[in-house]
Amino acid sequence: MNLFEIFYRRILKPSVWARPQMPVTFRAEVMPGKSREERTFRISRVLPNGRVILDEVNGEHRESEFEALNFSREKPQKKAD
Repeated sequence: MNLFEIFYRRILKPSVWARPQMPVTFRAEVMPGKSREERTFRISRVLPNGRVILDEVNGEHRESEFEALNFSREKPQKKAD
């Protein structure tokens, strides 16, 4: 990989794992004894370094503190006929 490819991947096209207003859930190890609903918060801001600031939680948080994203979890379930 040459220098240009490294520059392009890291600076011009960084990987984005979060967006404002997206719900994220802390891993159970980070908040033991709490239900999924109690560990779920909304992102208020994404910082340039990839960390996020959450509504109702102080501090910066990184991707590894949260459960893997599962976009199908939020979709409405189909009712069986």
